[in-house]
Amino acid sequence: AKMQKYLLYNSVEPEELPTLKELSTVEICKVWSGMSRHIYRHLLKKRAVDIGVGSFAVVPAQASVAEGKVLPVERPMFILSKTLKTFYNLESDEAKIPDETPVVQPDFEEIAASIHFRHEIVEQCVQETLHCFAGALKDNKEVEFSFR
Repeated sequence: AKMQKYLLYNSVEPEELPTLKELSTVEICKVWSGMSRHIYRHLLKKRAVDIGVGSFAVVPAQASVAEGKVLPVERPMFILSKTLKTFYNLESDEAKIPDETPVVQPDFEEIAASIHFRHEIVEQCVQETLHCFAGALKDNKEVEFSFR
């Protein structure tokens, strides 16, 4: 059910983003850097984090080293949800979360405590940002999300 709100038939209107309107850019960045650290800690423990539009996970990959030798490595990746890909008719690498990897939801209370924000604000901010992201996908706009 959480997924449904990112499948948009209409463009996102500013009034659908009340929290983002209230927060400053600095505050929004603070929320996402808290989110980013939270995801990173889970990835270190070999857990994937589902944020609604997709999941961050560590997936097996191969690095080319000298003379055509390959080395098995693991790399962090964002894997877009299949539903979202189909709905917006997107193409992306066919990566999947390894079967043995547990998938968790972000703990907004923990993120909020780490940045000294109310957890409702953190949750709303994240969801509205993703709503915006979905709106950009719907309108075929370029989107750039950078995570450290």
